[in-house]
Amino acid sequence: MIKDLTEGKSSSVLWRFSIPMFVSVIFQQLYNIADSAIAGKFAGESALAAVGASYPITMIFMAVAVGSNIGCSVVISQLFGAKKYKEMKTAVSTTLLSCGALSAVLTVLGLLGTNGLLLLLNTPEDVFGDGALYLRIYIGGFLFLFLYNICTGVFTSLGDSRTPLYFLIGSSLSNIFLDYWFVTSFHMGVAGVAWATFLAQGAACILAFFTLLYRLKKIQTKEKPPVFSCAMLKRVSRIAIPSILQQSFISIGNIFIQWRVNGFGSSVIAGYSAAIKLNTFTITSFTTLANGLSSFTAQNVGAGKTDRVKEGLRAGILLAFLIAVPFALAFFFFGKTMILLFLPGDADVGAALSTGTAFLKTVSPFYFVVSVKLMADGILRGAGAMKYFMTATFTDLVLRVVLAFLFSEAPAFGSTGIWMSWPVGWTTATVVSCLFYKTGKWRRGRV
Repeated sequence: MIKDLTEGKSSSVLWRFSIPMFVSVIFQQLYNIADSAIAGKFAGESALAAVGASYPITMIFMAVAVGSNIGCSVVISQLFGAKKYKEMKTAVSTTLLSCGALSAVLTVLGLLGTNGLLLLLNTPEDVFGDGALYLRIYIGGFLFLFLYNICTGVFTSLGDSRTPLYFLIGSSLSNIFLDYWFVTSFHMGVAGVAWATFLAQGAACILAFFTLLYRLKKIQTKEKPPVFSCAMLKRVSRIAIPSILQQSFISIGNIFIQWRVNGFGSSVIAGYSAAIKLNTFTITSFTTLANGLSSFTAQNVGAGKTDRVKEGLRAGILLAFLIAVPFALAFFFFGKTMILLFLPGDADVGAALSTGTAFLKTVSPFYFVVSVKLMADGILRGAGAMKYFMTATFTDLVLRVVLAFLFSEAPAFGSTGIWMSWPVGWTTATVVSCLFYKTGKWRRGRV
């Protein structure tokens, strides 16, 4: 259901809009976790390590999809808030066509460069083959991933957070079922995990695409909007390209960190793979709330109602804190139990278990800090203040990568030194994001 986010009590409007998005991310992360858990439990520690070693590379492709999602959603939200429906429809069709072409190019490049990317990551020989197989199947479904993200971005731009939820519930449950079926019944190993994601994502993409076309037809315009506009592409790109670069640099930073992790062997890779999946669940939850705040901000900036954004920030931080509490408590006090969900029960998993537990104990107390950063980032991004948004993000990224290498070189820390870089990067970047928000320069949004 399309909804105007510029009317009504700000906190109530934002919460009603954001909570379905949070539920969506729960299902999305459940099937991401299922990939690793089923691989580790039923295909062994090496399979878990193979999926984990591939993870930073898959995040590069996800970064392009998410960055494009952000670019179109900010522009579409502002146009929708300003009631410029003709331009809004052109923005949607222009983005879909452009992203379809871009995804085809990236698929070819990814398939050709799979082995080279894994070599750059210093991937151990015992997980290299499975990692390459997983990556090729994943990259083959990139078109589905890309278009699905664009469709969900458009839905949320129009104030509809429920439709993406329904698609994600269906996609997640089917993916988990296929994961288990392919791995346990057909003994497909890592390939089964990858094909399950491919098929579930593909079905969700097709349904979302045709649902979006149907919804857009119901929005009436006086004139038929152009299907493609170079001017609109340029406008969307003004937000999308910095967002893609920002997301990609984060992924590249994670590749450097993965390279360092890989140097400690497959057991540490397996433990890190399990822990980073759990951590990603938390951070993606915050990011999803921030995306909701971005849509809220963009619509209100487009409508010239910037005073509502301050109220939205308070409501967003409160909601993020409520979500941070169970994650922080579970990971800090019960991290060992949660890491064991990913590891085979009939093998020596001591090194993997201690690695994953150490990571969770180190980062989980700082979830309250990073949630504030992500909420402030949501406003900066929604208002189109990409220079400030990227500066805050790169501050976190650079610090984490540099300190991960420095701390892990210290004999007293070893691999634990890598995890210590997270709190430092998050805390510093939170201060930067909040200072940018306080300047108020983000209010100069354009429509």
